Amino acid sequence: MHAIKTLSLSILLGCFSLPALAEDPADADPWEGFNRAVFSFNDTLDRYALKPAAKSYKAITPDIIETGVSNFFGNLSDVGSMLNNVLQLKGGAAGQDFGRIMFNSTVGLGGIIDVATPMGLPEHNEDFGQTLGYWGMETGPYLVLPLLGPSNIRDGLGLIPDSMVDPVAEVDPIRTRNQLYGLRIIDTRAGLLAAEELLTGDRYTAMRDAYLQRREFLVNDGKVASFDQDQF
Repeated sequence: MHAIKTLSLSILLGCFSLPALAEDPADADPWEGFNRAVFSFNDTLDRYALKPAAKSYKAITPDIIETGVSNFFGNLSDVGSMLNNVLQLKGGAAGQDFGRIMFNSTVGLGGIIDVATPMGLPEHNEDFGQTLGYWGMETGPYLVLPLLGPSNIRDGLGLIPDSMVDPVAEVDPIRTRNQLYGLRIIDTRAGLLAAEELLTGDRYTAMRDAYLQRREFLVNDGKVASFDQDQF
């Protein structure tokens, strides 16, 4: 689920003129043959199952309810962001995350209404992959995960502790938990529908490059080193 959300942001970021990575993305993808095979599997599953479900969800769900669902899951993700900001020694950001959780969970009716952003408490979208990068761990090769999508060795490992602090994982009974997982995936995929139309050319390459740029951007808090394109 986290990977889908990251991919949606990746596509949006990759469609604009952002600084490119200092490393040639092709050099970061030594397992391209395997990755393309997994990408094809994921893409087929998305085309025939997830995307139609997302389109139906968007078509029948009133905008106000769709926004409320997105806000609800965004509030849950703030828990992980707060913990990772603590691990990255970003006290100010962690305090803002805590404030977001408190205000949105109470005044915002369980997170359905985002009252924190207008109050000057921004969303940070931190995860354990970024925390590992903050402390100097290299990304490792690019890796497409079955069902989860674009990742790399570092971010793939980061998904494990991220899942452990996901509030949805604590929901009982299991049926309700799985329903929440499903709703979150469909809601996130619905938010990606417009962005994916901006992709051109080879979808695999476009998604890979956008993902790598987005993760570099996030790990460095928006500070991405530029490079001389003539060197390639």
